[in-house]
Amino acid sequence: MLYDVAIIGAGPAGLAAGLYAARAKMNCVVFERLGEGGQIAITNEIENYPGAPEHSSGPSLTARMGEQARSFGANFIKDDIIGVSLEGDVKVLNGKGGEYQAKTVIIANGGKPRPIGCPGETELIGKGVSYCATCDAGFFTDLEVFVVGGGDSAVEEAMFITKFARKVTIVHRRDELRAAKSIQEKAFANEKIAFMWDTVIEEIKGDGMVESAVFKNLKTGEVTEYTADEEDGTFGIFPFIGFDPVSDLYKGKVDMDAAGYIPTDDNMKTNVPGVFAAGDIRVKSLRQVITACADGAIAAVQAEKFIEGH
Repeated sequence: MLYDVAIIGAGPAGLAAGLYAARAKMNCVVFERLGEGGQIAITNEIENYPGAPEHSSGPSLTARMGEQARSFGANFIKDDIIGVSLEGDVKVLNGKGGEYQAKTVIIANGGKPRPIGCPGETELIGKGVSYCATCDAGFFTDLEVFVVGGGDSAVEEAMFITKFARKVTIVHRRDELRAAKSIQEKAFANEKIAFMWDTVIEEIKGDGMVESAVFKNLKTGEVTEYTADEEDGTFGIFPFIGFDPVSDLYKGKVDMDAAGYIPTDDNMKTNVPGVFAAGDIRVKSLRQVITACADGAIAAVQAEKFIEGH
């Protein structure tokens, strides 16, 4: 089958693109490797999406987006796209489950959490190291937790974790937070939250679970090691230091910047005719659900115009 539009990724950008493409009566397909929602699916509470019901969660919001796209006829296929040929009139996508063809492609793979990059981190993922507070905060009920980062996500997730942990320490490499002032105010007022300024984690240690972490103060050079309370046996480390684009699939296929983000014009067009990019994978100044949805809508409308030859 030759689709009008193939959308790779089912986060807010991909779901919005699927909705707009299907509503325009285009034969569209949305591919997702794991599940719908993208990064927002691990967000516990969304307060800044216009019109969303109070206390909406990421999963509930994106579930409604998916249902809406399906109601207009969008196709959804769970497959991992591992190869693409984007030149020519017919784009070819190679998935683990088969080969697909489309007249246009919308790249909406999003991003993934950026690791600290210290020894012990990879080995202890799921054993005290987690990148999803919504998923794992409950495992640290009445324990101590360190949240690494100083942006909106780090501080918001730290506040969420205080619902479970007895103490949360925000570890930030600078001497002030980068989060929005309104978010900072809530964090500073939270009695469960402490701060380690000008500090990074140099190593995470443990045999089967996190047992200690080595911290370094960047200003003084002082190195200290925190060891889990004997009664606790472990503690949590949640890195929230940013995201990297999931764009390796497109290297050499479309233009990228040095960090791997895909530049587009205002109409989401990449340098390849008939190929668009939307959401967190795109070069942009603000990566939020609302901007991802806008990107997806624009990309779908432009894909329709491309097919019609406008």
